[in-house]
Amino acid sequence: MSGYQIFLIVMFLFFFGSFMGWVLELFYRRFLSRANPERVWLNPGFLYGPCVPLYGFGTVILFILSEFESQIFGAFQKTIWFYFVMFFLMALVMTFIEYLAGLCSIKVMHIRLWDYSSQPGNIQGLICPQFTLIWGVLCAVYYFLLYPRLRVLVGWFIANPLFSFFIGVFFGVFVIDCAFSIHLGAIVRKRAGEIDRSVYESVDLQALQRKLQSHSGFFRLRAPRTLSEQLERFDDFLHRKPAAPEAAEQPEQF
Repeated sequence: MSGYQIFLIVMFLFFFGSFMGWVLELFYRRFLSRANPERVWLNPGFLYGPCVPLYGFGTVILFILSEFESQIFGAFQKTIWFYFVMFFLMALVMTFIEYLAGLCSIKVMHIRLWDYSSQPGNIQGLICPQFTLIWGVLCAVYYFLLYPRLRVLVGWFIANPLFSFFIGVFFGVFVIDCAFSIHLGAIVRKRAGEIDRSVYESVDLQALQRKLQSHSGFFRLRAPRTLSEQLERFDDFLHRKPAAPEAAEQPEQF
């Protein structure tokens, strides 16, 4: 297998996992998340499109671990403890990816995408034991249900190289989406910083997203224009001038 084919497979796994993670997060935020008490549909993640890169990177790593499990575990693979160790390792990998993603969002983009500060044993509000356990359960579901079918999809993808055209399309849309979302985040940080510099380092993107989507609807093409209008109104508010006091009434002259 050539390096180009390996690259295409990695990109295929990345976009497949990113989309499936987006669907999973979509339903989680709608029905289970405490950050959404109104129970409305929210577009999850930082990007505008149906893509959560954290799950994309995780899918690539989990697929590699599953493919080379015999080389990694050797004879231990045939024991009953193999699955416990395998899923524990997968959960640690996903937790580490989640930590890196959260750390990059704060240190690079100065935006906090999630907050586990209320969970016991959390580290910087980015990871916690409770969600590590959830990752372990999801990894077990992946290994038994999704991985066998994903191998079939990868085999079909290799046998149909013309499908790589769509990978190029997805990659182009993904790059544009990243550029747009980063630019949008910079605008939000700038506006927040004009009000209070302490807000600059940690913008509650989820609260902002719920506010914007309550006015513009979920996943509509006209949402960017609606956001621009709101930012312009926000800018007018920041630079408003106090109203001139009414002239005091003059006493009547006799």
